[in-house]
Amino acid sequence: MYDQISSRLGKMAGEIIGHAMATEVLSIAASQKDMPKNKSDTIVYRSWVPYGGTVSAPNTWSVTAESHLTQEGVTPPADSIVPRDVTIKLNQYMALYAITDKDFDLHDDDIPAAMKEQTGERMGLVREMALYGQMKAATNKFYSGITTVTTRTTVDAGVTEKAVSNVVRSLQANHGVKITKILSPSQAYGTSSVEASYICFVHTDAEYDIRRLTGFTPVADYGSRQPICPEELGTWQNVRFITSAELYPYLDAGAAVGTTGLKANSTNVDVYPFIFISKDAYAQIKLRGQNAIEPIYVPVKQQDKNDPGGQRGYIGAKFWHGSGILNPGWIAVLEAGVTDL
Repeated sequence: MYDQISSRLGKMAGEIIGHAMATEVLSIAASQKDMPKNKSDTIVYRSWVPYGGTVSAPNTWSVTAESHLTQEGVTPPADSIVPRDVTIKLNQYMALYAITDKDFDLHDDDIPAAMKEQTGERMGLVREMALYGQMKAATNKFYSGITTVTTRTTVDAGVTEKAVSNVVRSLQANHGVKITKILSPSQAYGTSSVEASYICFVHTDAEYDIRRLTGFTPVADYGSRQPICPEELGTWQNVRFITSAELYPYLDAGAAVGTTGLKANSTNVDVYPFIFISKDAYAQIKLRGQNAIEPIYVPVKQQDKNDPGGQRGYIGAKFWHGSGILNPGWIAVLEAGVTDL
């Protein structure tokens, strides 16, 4: 009996993980870190501030050759290196479904199987939304407008070549490195190599406008080039666009829609975050493999003092998750509208 239950839980964990992967795109470029068990609820990422920079401005510095000249017989003063720490705290998330013995014995559908599938898809979406909340709140913000706009409430234009170029210029000025490896979109914890580029994540509603960028190359024309993931739309210059219907916009958050031709939920433009990232811009705790999500399975007919008749059962899952931005200059958000079709 013990062996059967163990196998069932192992199978359930695999099924739940498999469904969870389908809803996630943001984690593929995240810096991943293991959290040892029974250590802490907090992880600290440490980097070193380049000479001439500061903890608050680690991406800009001034170094001159003249200041490093030596004099004969004179030892120059020694410098110290400065650490820069980013703290990420773990939170627990859980989903739970209940089933009765009547559902189990009499229903013509396989309710437990449906609950396992729903749990996996829901857990994947919860993870994605936790990461999305961190990324779209990045402080390196840009806004798309017919004229120069500086707030979300004044956004009145869609994505343009100039707007994308401006964001890329910012990443480059902050010494953001192009991404060459991504996390494998599977249960396995591993990476695969890709052609160097920056990545932009955005809602699928933006597809029409992205395709209209002059010189845009769709995935269908890549030839032997390897797409990052099935959700990749294509490339414009040195940016690869990945779209997901889960990356919701800020509804009615922009300027009055008027004659802008942009999509609106009512009278104001819906504002879409275009999230641009470079290497090591953000991190999440490693969430791959059978131990990433802990399945919850209390079978129907399991009798105890709280349920003497064994009339109730439960299926669900829980996991620990932490994420955060590692370098604010290596991630940028362009807030823009999309064309109303």
